[in-house]
Formats: sequence, structure tokens, C-alpha cells
Amino acid sequence: MNYIQQMRTYIGHDVLFTVGCGAIIEKDNSILLQHRMDEDNWCVPGGVMEIGESFEEAVKRETFEETGIEIIDFELFGIYSGEKCFVEYPNKDQVYSVQIIFKVLNYKGELKQQGPEAREHRFFTSTELPKNLNPRQQKFIQDWARGADIPIVD
Repeated sequence: MNYIQQMRTYIGHDVLFTVGCGAIIEKDNSILLQHRMDEDNWCVPGGVMEIGESFEEAVKRETFEETGIEIIDFELFGIYSGEKCFVEYPNKDQVYSVQIIFKVLNYKGELKQQGPEAREHRFFTSTELPKNLNPRQQKFIQDWARGADIPIVD
């Protein structure tokens, strides 16, 4: 049983606080997004930190698990919080997740469709972003699209 499942046995559907780590991966002035099957929207690779894990370890692990890409070099892009970080899933589980987002400067490996979470991975230019972005990630994807180049705290 993982941490979230264990906590759900204690709190049921009440709000669970988590920390998510995501990766902005660029190629030819485009951003890599994944089309999630559970929410039918587009987001960056990433996920929830595990107990005892650092931000860096979490973003590396999640990115590799979801894409097959190994992050070599990265920097902080932004820290995102606020009302948009709250979600209630169809099963009534509620989560509030602070998002630590990294911009990947160098990576190795080939993009592979991995894991059960995403149905597709695709690179998008800033002017061709899909309309159905994950609402909790829309802000930092749009910050990327407008060319933000200093760490953002929102």
C-alpha cells in the first residue's frame, strides 16, 4: 500500500495535502505534454513525491516512469500554489497539491509510451498548445509559453 492509499484509509475522501514535481521538457522550442487518460487532459510529466524523496529525485523518477527520458540537468522553473491546486476526483477524493516545476536543460533517452497513465506524448509549440490543459497546470504551461525565464513563485 502506498502513502496516499494508506492516508485514505484514515481520512477517507477528505483533503489530502501533497507535493507534486513536474518537468518542462523542451525540444525545438516545443514543450512535451502527455495526454492523461484519467482526466482526459494534457499536462507535463510528473507526479507526487514519495516519503523521504527530494524534489529532484521525485521529478527524475516520475519523468522516467512516464516517458523513459532520463533527466540529466535541470533548474527550478517555478513553485505553484493557490486555489487552482485543489482537485476533487470523480471518486470524491480531494487533494491539494503544491507544484514544484523544473525546466529540463539536458536529458537522454528516447521518448517511450510508458505506464498506464498517459495515452499519448507529444511536443507542442507555444502557439499550438491544446485547449484541454490540466487546470492545475495551465498556469505554468502558459508561463512557459510566454517565455518566463526566472523562477516563479505563485
